[in-house]
Amino acid sequence: MAAPLGDPIARLAELLAEAERRGAPEPTAMALATADGRGRPSVRMVLLKGLDERGLVFYTNLTSRKAQELRANPRAAVAFWWPVLETQVRVEGPVEPVSDAEADAYFARRPRGSQLGAWASRQSQPLADRAELEARLREVAARFGDGPVPRPPFWSGFRLRPDAVEFWFGRPDRLHERELYTRAPDGGWRRTLLYP
Repeated sequence: MAAPLGDPIARLAELLAEAERRGAPEPTAMALATADGRGRPSVRMVLLKGLDERGLVFYTNLTSRKAQELRANPRAAVAFWWPVLETQVRVEGPVEPVSDAEADAYFARRPRGSQLGAWASRQSQPLADRAELEARLREVAARFGDGPVPRPPFWSGFRLRPDAVEFWFGRPDRLHERELYTRAPDGGWRRTLLYP
């Protein structure tokens, strides 16, 4: 069943599922743009790990550049691009931390290697060489042995709460279709067509 035209989050979920069905590599990959307290932007690829009516969720080390920027300027934008669908989706809005319970639940589902890697990495900090990271990973693996690996206190997630969602559909002769959804004062969505 197709998502209602007035529900951009449901439409995004539908497009994600279609991209996966059509074999798009890393369909949940999205470019995440943040800005520091002085407005200087940066962008990187992250993976979408949750999507519902509350927004889009991704996870990171809280000492990373992106986390520091989100604390200084709690707004972000993401962009998905699926060549197999010739479709782009952009989402913008305020960002907030996920709850500890939500972060714990997601971390517990991660592969063990990723759990250990979260403890070993000082994300975005200078690294002397690869051997230093591998040594830290060995130390962490020895510390936890065969037991469960808890979520590090410096690792969690953020939720982007959309206040604008734009869909771009490629069409012949560069006469592309663009639809912009903006959050209305009543919490619903306003849909506007845009020139390509």
